Amino acid sequence: MKFKSIYIVLVIFLLSGCEDFLSVSPETSVTPGNFFETQSDFEQAVIGTYAPLQTIYDTRAVFGAGSDWAMGEMRSDNTHFNYNSAQRGAITLENVATFLIESMNGTVANKYNNNFLIIARANDVISRIDDVEFDQSAKDNLKGQALFLRAFAYFDLVTNYGGVPLHLEPSSSLEETSLPRSSESEVYNQIISDATAAAGLLPSTGSAPGRATSGAAYTLLADVNMRLEQWAAAEAALRNVTNYSLLPNYADIFNPGNEGNSEMIFQVEYAAGTSADVHSLFPYHFLPRLDDPSVITGVTPAQMNDGGWNTPTPDLLAAYEEGDERHDASVGYFSGVNQALVYDNIPYIKKYQHSHATFGQTNQNWPVYRYAEVLLMLAESINEQGGDIAEAQGYLNQVRRRAGLEDYVASGQADLREAIMNERRIELAFENKRWDDLVRSGSAVEVMNAFGNRVKENPDAYYYFGNSPTGASFNVTQDKLLYPIPFREINLNPELTQNPGY
Repeated sequence: MKFKSIYIVLVIFLLSGCEDFLSVSPETSVTPGNFFETQSDFEQAVIGTYAPLQTIYDTRAVFGAGSDWAMGEMRSDNTHFNYNSAQRGAITLENVATFLIESMNGTVANKYNNNFLIIARANDVISRIDDVEFDQSAKDNLKGQALFLRAFAYFDLVTNYGGVPLHLEPSSSLEETSLPRSSESEVYNQIISDATAAAGLLPSTGSAPGRATSGAAYTLLADVNMRLEQWAAAEAALRNVTNYSLLPNYADIFNPGNEGNSEMIFQVEYAAGTSADVHSLFPYHFLPRLDDPSVITGVTPAQMNDGGWNTPTPDLLAAYEEGDERHDASVGYFSGVNQALVYDNIPYIKKYQHSHATFGQTNQNWPVYRYAEVLLMLAESINEQGGDIAEAQGYLNQVRRRAGLEDYVASGQADLREAIMNERRIELAFENKRWDDLVRSGSAVEVMNAFGNRVKENPDAYYYFGNSPTGASFNVTQDKLLYPIPFREINLNPELTQNPGY
């Protein structure tokens, strides 16, 4: 009854028109008006701005989560899922891979909502930081991080959903939150503006692991310009990404013990063994579904994992060249029986499997930008301009040599273009790049329809275990290159319009 009494008192104050009461913030509560007052306040706010990235890249539960790896990797011909006839509750996640998405899909909503959460938090920092006096270098760093994160979130949104509402100031009313969609070009212009400003403010080294740097901002800027086929601008940005180098051993890049290594430009940070819920779970979902996953992880006690997701396809496995050291570092194989299901040398993602103490709680970080990708981006940007093919080929071959492969000798621009895309597929496998590469290269519809036909013709080769995808699966059209705006957002905001085909 206590809460009912408080509610009655509040109603009395509202009906009496007590404006003084309504205009005074409680002294014990934290509001934007009384929080953003010190450098420490802004440091905490920026940390909070990074936090939704953990939800976007990780998989806290199968249902409605795992947005980035599902939408960026499992949507492509690189990975698929193990069909689980005993548990059909996660079909919305399967629908991402089979092109049967509807606007109420929770995986799609997870990415959309968390990116806008990043944007809202970044806006709070950006709009207030210049009005507070503290050390200028620290202020520039914090503002640069907020600008980078806003640009990063909008880039994720525009590439996956098309034009979206441009929120550049904190919203204080329902009307301010209900903006119509801006055009894709308007969103891209804002991303370039934010990323450029961030690059000028950020230091070359991060203030802590996982923090944005000028190198991360320039890499994002190049990524955006490559998407827009602005190759000269992409090349110019990439030539500012310095102070990084390839690690000699590919597998070492992803080991949490090598956090902050010379190749990692930007990654999403996780931590295990803390009271905060900031560990990562995704390595368990990339294993086969097992009663006892300790047969692979070695971590006991253990229980059944929600595995069978993001499984490497036969197509990807066939794309590895003989002697490519990245294969053994990236892919593992398992044979055994689990609940009467016989696994016969089934592949799984190995590159994120590292030692940890507690079942389901790892400190595995997610790589977003690496120096190897910068080298491949440079090769592509130079080649697409018709530039020095020897220089472009040299950047490609730096990546190949680290993998234990011979130098590639291209016969011309088209040949080198194909070689770079193939190299990206292998070097960046399971890092959520493949679907975007197919889309931006204009090959997604052709490649994925052909892939779908192979799955339907031989479903057991693609882990259906005696089952088959529906006939409506893999009907890939131009409309499917964008995801739907989540139904809930359109229902709440009458200014929003849906993407064609949904």
